[in-house]
Amino acid sequence: MLRATPQAVRRLAIRNQRLDGPAPRRKPTAQDLLETVRALRCLQLDPTAVVARNHLLVLFSRHGGFDERAFERLAYEDRRLFEYWAHEASYVLAEDLPIHRFAFHPPRYPRQRAWWDGEPEFRARILARLGEHGPLRAREIEDEANVGWTSTGGWTNGRTVARMLDMLWVAGQAGIARRDGAQRVWDLMERCWPPDAPAEELSGFEVQRRAVVHAIRALGAARAPHIRVHFTRFRYPDMPAVLEALRREGVIVPLAVDGLGEDWWVLAEDVERLGDDDFKPRTALLSPFDNLLCDRARTEALFGFHHRLEIYVPKPKRRWGYFVLPILDGDRLVGRADLAMDRQRGVLVAHAVHAEEKVPRGARLPKAIRRELERLASWRGATDIEVRSAPDIWLGQLA
Repeated sequence: MLRATPQAVRRLAIRNQRLDGPAPRRKPTAQDLLETVRALRCLQLDPTAVVARNHLLVLFSRHGGFDERAFERLAYEDRRLFEYWAHEASYVLAEDLPIHRFAFHPPRYPRQRAWWDGEPEFRARILARLGEHGPLRAREIEDEANVGWTSTGGWTNGRTVARMLDMLWVAGQAGIARRDGAQRVWDLMERCWPPDAPAEELSGFEVQRRAVVHAIRALGAARAPHIRVHFTRFRYPDMPAVLEALRREGVIVPLAVDGLGEDWWVLAEDVERLGDDDFKPRTALLSPFDNLLCDRARTEALFGFHHRLEIYVPKPKRRWGYFVLPILDGDRLVGRADLAMDRQRGVLVAHAVHAEEKVPRGARLPKAIRRELERLASWRGATDIEVRSAPDIWLGQLA
């Protein structure tokens, strides 16, 4: 059986996710951004914008400062990306439409499905309104439901139109034509795709086959549980059969990872890269939702890095901070930076920078982190950086 070290697997994942090599010096084009999304396959959407929204931070980690308008044109004018559910609500590739189309379905939870089934006229009127007058914000669509939506926790009470739009979105009937800030502007889903969007219909097995290949490529190498929660999360009901078919075809190769099991898989096209010593390290700040570490169990096993979000943890109980960006250095996660933009003062605030155990000593690493903070600050329009807490071995170089 092919064997590899955890370090080799880490390096392959970092390479495949465009996080190796020197930080790019030129501003990326829209095509550069699209190629990065192709490597990752999806960009998770998250409303948290303490520094910047997740999809922007993921691209910044790989490209440095870039023109956000270029990304918006890519998604909402060229329509090379559209919003749909991948491993969370995400930007996904229009070229992957056959994979995502298979997931278009009415709500499956009994309470939601009962409401959906009981409101066919309301659904039809929303779609007719979008077809005739879209794109529209939810508040521009009349609430003509027979029965208003009520949530068990009260969170979405009074948002009847918005809840039906969400369900129509999952069903592939309504889509997001653009955003005004964080506010979604809705249209018919087919108008959110480019004219040349693929129309092929795939079997469930072929959908999983393609998604598994994309997931393994993005992960570098992976066990079945890693694949299951990546890209099209929890949409792999035939995983064992798919993996076996790909093995027989020679698309994937079984892999043993030292100390981490013999049930890993790697693409045949990546086998030679596993043993390639020409790895070029980079220091990068990663979004807490970055594709490289969104599977926290895998991150802990492969990187030895315990990654938990503390956004919803009461402040006195937080260990690391509210919005903490892991710090990648080469093939290791070496620290965490609790960052926030003070937009009123134009300052990027590092409430704390934490070092992992056994980080390299010396000036190189803190200088590299400082450089990344400066690049991030410049991109977000900050004129200064304020480091409030850091390890003694780093403080002089960071502050």
